Amino acid sequence: MTNSKETDPATELALQLLNASLDDNSTMDMFECQNDLPIERTLKDRWLHSTPEDIAYFKDLLEKRMKQGRGETLLELGVEEDGAPMGLTLQEYGVCKATLGVIVKDLDAAYCELDEDPEAPNACNGEITHIMIRKKPASVEDLLEIRIAVVGNVDAGKSTLLGVLTKGLLDDGRGKARLNLFRHKHEIDSGRTSSVGAEIMGFDANSQPIVQPNHAGRRLTWEEVCQRSAKVLSFVDLAGHEKYLKTTVFGMTGNAPEFAMLMVGANSGLVGMTKEHLGLALSLTIPVFVVITKIDRCPENVLRSTVQDLVKILKGKSCRKIPLFVESKDDVVMTAQHFVTKRLCPVFKISNVTGEGLDLLRSFLNILPSFAHYDTEQPFQAEINETYSVPFVGTVVSCIVMSGVIHVGDKLLVGPNYAGQFVPTVIKGIHRKRVSVPIAKAGQSVTFALKHVRRSGLRKGMVLLTHEKDQPMPKASRRFEAEILILYHSTTIKQRYQAMVHCGAVRQTASIVAMEQQVLRTGDRATVQFEFVKHPEYLTKGARLIFREGRTKGVGQVTQLLDS
Repeated sequence: MTNSKETDPATELALQLLNASLDDNSTMDMFECQNDLPIERTLKDRWLHSTPEDIAYFKDLLEKRMKQGRGETLLELGVEEDGAPMGLTLQEYGVCKATLGVIVKDLDAAYCELDEDPEAPNACNGEITHIMIRKKPASVEDLLEIRIAVVGNVDAGKSTLLGVLTKGLLDDGRGKARLNLFRHKHEIDSGRTSSVGAEIMGFDANSQPIVQPNHAGRRLTWEEVCQRSAKVLSFVDLAGHEKYLKTTVFGMTGNAPEFAMLMVGANSGLVGMTKEHLGLALSLTIPVFVVITKIDRCPENVLRSTVQDLVKILKGKSCRKIPLFVESKDDVVMTAQHFVTKRLCPVFKISNVTGEGLDLLRSFLNILPSFAHYDTEQPFQAEINETYSVPFVGTVVSCIVMSGVIHVGDKLLVGPNYAGQFVPTVIKGIHRKRVSVPIAKAGQSVTFALKHVRRSGLRKGMVLLTHEKDQPMPKASRRFEAEILILYHSTTIKQRYQAMVHCGAVRQTASIVAMEQQVLRTGDRATVQFEFVKHPEYLTKGARLIFREGRTKGVGQVTQLLDS
C-alpha cells in the first residue's frame, strides 16, 4: 500500500508547473503596474503636447508668480526646470506661444515678447525667449505702482528727462521739456527744482507705453493715463541744489521709493551733490541705477572721463556695486531681473535732444519688477507726507499706505498731535493718481479727504491708524533707542549732540541723551538714545533713520521705544 503523504512524480511535476505559472502571472502584473506609473515629462513636452492637467499646472504656476510680482511676471520660455535649454525650433516655439496664449487669456492678462526680433525669436536657435506677462487691472485701485526717486546734482537733467519720458516729446536743448513739471514761478525762471515734484508714466498690459515717443497729440491727464495702464511708475522729482538738501532727504524718506534713478551730466561728471545723493540712497538700502545725460553735447574724451570716475566710485568700498552699461535689450532684461539681488548697477547713456538710448531706458522701466513687500493682512497704517486744504472738500492728506486696507467711510485715528495724542477722524474720500477710488491698499500712494480735523492740526510725519474699541490707544514716543553708524563727522560726537532725524515721514531735531561710548567718530557703530526736542512722534521698531547736521551724516535703525 502506497503512503498517502508521499507525492508521486506526476503530481510533483504538476505542482511545479502551477507555481511557475503563478510566478509568471505575478511578473506580468508587476510589469503592468510599472507601465501604469506616470512617466516624468519634460517641460518641453508639456508645452508642446499640453493636456488639461498641463494647462492647469501652468495656469496655477503663472498665477502664483503674478501674485508675488503684484500683477506681473517675467517668463523664460525655452528652458527646462533644471536650467537646460529646450532647443525649440521656430515651429515648436509657435506651438508653445499658442499654449501660452490660452493660459494668459484665462488669467485675464496679456503677454509681450522682449527679444530683439519678435518675428524671428532666438528660440528657434535653441535659446531662451523672455516674455512679460501682465494682468489687466479691473480698475485704477488694482494698478501696479512703483515709486522711483530721481536724484542727482543740479543741472544734471532730472526734470528734463522726466518731461521727455512722461510727455513723449524730445527736448529742444533749452529746457522746453521740463517746463510742465515745475510747480513754482521761480523754478521756471531759474530752471531749478526746489520742491518735491511728481510725475507718472504708464504701461499697458501689452508692455507698451501709454504716451508713445514723439507723441504730438493732446496731453493726457493723469486720470486718462491710469485708466489705460496696467503698470504705473511714479517719479519723485527731487531738488539737486545743496541748499534744498533737507527737502531732498525728506523726499527720499517720506515717499518710500523702491528705486533711485541717479542722474549724471556727461559734461560735468560726478560733481556737487551727486555723491551725496548716491550715499543717501545706499544708506536707505534703495537700489540705484544710473542715467548719464547730455551725451549729444559732450566730447568723447570728457564722456570717457565721466564714465571712468563713475565706475571707480561704484566699485569702491563704500558702494561695492558692479556697473553694467546697458547697450542692448538682452542687457535690459538681465539687469532688470537681477540688479537688486546681484549687486548690479545698470548704467544708461542717453540724450534728451536726439533720443539716443531712451528706448532702452523705457524698456528697462517697463520690465522693472517690484521688490517691496507690503502686508495687506496687518492693521492699517499710513504715513502723512503732505497736507492740503481743498476748497469745497476740506482737509486732504497725502499718504503712503504702509500696511492694511482701508475703505471710504472707515473710522481712523490721526496723530500724534503736539501733545502726543491721537484724535478720531473718518475717511470721506480716497484718490489715487487723481482718480477717485473706494479702497486703498498697502504699498499705494494715495490722498485721503478727512472729516472732523483741520489742516492746522495736521503736519508731516503724523500717521493714520485703525483702532478697535477693546484695544489700548496707540502711543507716541519722545525718546527711543537706535543702533547707528557715523558716516562722517569732522571731530567727535558726544552726549547732548543735536541733529535732524529723518525716519519715514518724521522729520524733527533730536538730541542724544545717552550713549554706550563717551565719544563717537567717523566709522563708529554704537547704540544711543535719542530724544525729540519739540514733541513726540509715532515710530515703529525696525524703522531705518538718517540723522544729519551740517556735513555730519549717520544712519541707523530704531531698536526700542522708551517712553510714551
